[in-house]
Amino acid sequence: MYLTPCDPAAWCTPRSGEVRLGQTIHALAQQSSSEDYRAALDAAYQQGARIALVGVPESIGPRGNLGRGGAETAWPTALKGLLNLQATPFIASHELLIVGHVECADLQQQSAALSTQNDQDVQQLRDLCAQLDQRVMQALVPLFEADYEVILIGGGHNNAYPLLRSLSEVAATAVGAVNLDPHADFRAREGRHSGNGFSYAFTEGFLSNYHVMGLHEGKNNAESLRQLADAGFTYTSVHELYQSEWPQQLASLRQRARDWSQPVGIEIDVDALQGVPASAINFNGLSIQHGYSLIAELATLPQTRYLHLAEAAPSLHPAGREAGDMACAQLLSELVLAYLHGVQRRTP
Repeated sequence: MYLTPCDPAAWCTPRSGEVRLGQTIHALAQQSSSEDYRAALDAAYQQGARIALVGVPESIGPRGNLGRGGAETAWPTALKGLLNLQATPFIASHELLIVGHVECADLQQQSAALSTQNDQDVQQLRDLCAQLDQRVMQALVPLFEADYEVILIGGGHNNAYPLLRSLSEVAATAVGAVNLDPHADFRAREGRHSGNGFSYAFTEGFLSNYHVMGLHEGKNNAESLRQLADAGFTYTSVHELYQSEWPQQLASLRQRARDWSQPVGIEIDVDALQGVPASAINFNGLSIQHGYSLIAELATLPQTRYLHLAEAAPSLHPAGREAGDMACAQLLSELVLAYLHGVQRRTP
């Protein structure tokens, strides 16, 4: 098993008279085999756990897409933000299970000396990303089989592919995805990286409906946009959103996803949001309110099965790592809450 457990209490700072989320949330213990892992998931489900938190601390996918590293630190940053929140009835912590993180350190180490300026090194990065796909699926398939919903915190947007594939294989049908992202991530299938998770998932039959919210037409190459159109997939550009009423856009998006009548994943590339430290930081993006409300609205749909928070890179904050940790801890924990709040509003 390529899974490292998490001790929630180690990430929170106790205070007399208060109870932090890290003091109440349940976490999976170390599992020595896939059979033990499945048994532990079943046991936690019987105790009320319904939503699994999984980390993938890597930046191999973004670098394989000729981008910058830094996304490997988003998972611990998210834990620090989330687990220091107050444990109150407004947060359904009894439904959360921290599964832990997919082990990436050895792959990260192999990638460290590889240069994005060298073609052979880039191919090695993409080969490492394909290896990572297998490890992520090893964690995800049993979760979906046990009927958990998943909140995956990356890492790069390359992890959309193992999410879509795992969900599709378990559901025995192609699935749908809504992606809040300036980029369609529909690049050529040139070896796995953060820019082609959706094109791989579509070509291999795992993705049959896909809509991108906030796509920037000047940040996607012509071939990506052509392939997206040829697949019959759609987008709402960021410039349309600038000039339209967000509640109306959100209602239309929710209806679109409902009409797909299939399992759905919510994909969030945090570089869609203004000023968030990410591999491709965006100073012309949407607000955190846009991200929160999109997640909360789509999470009300019974067929929604996961939330993916990708590309946060605390060390790339213009003011330095400390500022990046603070910004990402607050952002990622807030977006996790958005999903929980949406699930609580869900009706059959």
